[in-house]
Amino acid sequence: MTLRVDEQLAATKDRAHRPTLTSRPQLPAQPGPTAQPGTPAPTPSSSGMPPQTRRILMLSWEYPPVLVGGLGRHVHALSVALAAAGHEVTVVTRHSEGAPLEEYADGVRILRAPEDPVTFPLATGSLLAWTMAFNHTLTRTALRATQAGSYDVIHAHDWLVAHTAMTLRDHLDIPLVSTIHATEAGRHQGWLPEEMNRTIHGVEQWLTSESGRVIVCSGYMRDEVNALFGVPAGRVDVVANGVEPHRWRVPARAVAAARARFAGDGPLVTFAGRLVYEKGVQHLIAGLPRLRERHPGLRAVIAGDGPYRAELEAEVHRRGLGGMVTMPGFLGGTDLPALMAASDCFAVPSIYEPFGMVALEGAAAGAPLAVAATGGLAEIVEPGVTGMTFRPHDPDGLTDAVDALLSDSDRARVMARRARRMVHDQYGWSAIAQRTAASYAAAITSDATFTAQRAEQRMSQGRALPALPEGNLLAAAGLR
Repeated sequence: MTLRVDEQLAATKDRAHRPTLTSRPQLPAQPGPTAQPGTPAPTPSSSGMPPQTRRILMLSWEYPPVLVGGLGRHVHALSVALAAAGHEVTVVTRHSEGAPLEEYADGVRILRAPEDPVTFPLATGSLLAWTMAFNHTLTRTALRATQAGSYDVIHAHDWLVAHTAMTLRDHLDIPLVSTIHATEAGRHQGWLPEEMNRTIHGVEQWLTSESGRVIVCSGYMRDEVNALFGVPAGRVDVVANGVEPHRWRVPARAVAAARARFAGDGPLVTFAGRLVYEKGVQHLIAGLPRLRERHPGLRAVIAGDGPYRAELEAEVHRRGLGGMVTMPGFLGGTDLPALMAASDCFAVPSIYEPFGMVALEGAAAGAPLAVAATGGLAEIVEPGVTGMTFRPHDPDGLTDAVDALLSDSDRARVMARRARRMVHDQYGWSAIAQRTAASYAAAITSDATFTAQRAEQRMSQGRALPALPEGNLLAAAGLR
């Protein structure tokens, strides 16, 4: 079975997201974040800095210009928002050809770890070896960052930086916060079919067990992290992903051009994302024949790329849909938001979706939404209010949801306007940064207690991870 975690590992360089070089910012003290109810108050920094100002060492395996999936955009936007709120943010990430090894951009200090001469291919069979090699150079680069000053907290994003995070946590003796963007079991619908998948699951469990706070993007992911890794709910903070609404608003002429390019004379249904099994594009394709009967002239666009593309193309051909389906590959710049804005329905048929950032992006662009009621998507879209929903794995339900939008364009546009307002009010990056800073405060306040508890547990139970149960992990946890 193909390993899902590296199905997006062919890095792309999106120059629209590449930071511009700026001088080192002078960071004034600003009012700090308001903690969520029940969150301990921040404690003063040891250097005498105002307690609301944190020095954050951020670790991520992707960051502009290296953008693989949504994680890199998330870390970039979060880092910029934290810096704008007055925090000192250093991001340590991997290098890409043409990018500076160190720069200040958008108020953030960025250090990029160059690849060592001994090259490990970034591919399924060598993924674990590549990750270990990457963590060596990432650790050295991060230690160089600490020579210029001290830090209050380490923030690690996903399992690919776990070993560097642990090394820094022990070396610097400061709290570790980790964000789990998705789990290996979740990516495989609850199964861990190969040794590599089980190893990745083990690293995720190790990282979460050693983190003072664990951040997840949705209530569903909180339940998943609790069930899969045994992390107490009180140590998990739900902080939604954010969106930059202005990035998804494009000129009317760009929308008209997208409409002319893709729509023809009929309604336009679109999808955007990685072409992997768990995105559920196969169910959208399965529903297109019925939708074409109900809406003559219907066109569909499946934007994106990935290892499942050939199978999807074969399915389009098998169903005789070649004349109505366009698969343009990756769309950069303004092309993607223009396509979304030109859509009569933007479909998100995911089988597994920890959050559902693409639904927020589609809403920010002004597209009527039809989304699978799974994971974080079920928490974003209110049925009949901000979009239409359907059960995952249900092509008939998908067809009915899309048909409802196409059959009543006035209602669809009302829902689209509500969804756009929701994105603006609830998912701006300033609020996301504020809630993330509250997690840092909680980790710093509780670090001594957490360290003592961890030491006591090691003394009584040793360092071994819990045994991995057999069968489907999500089904056993009641999550599917």
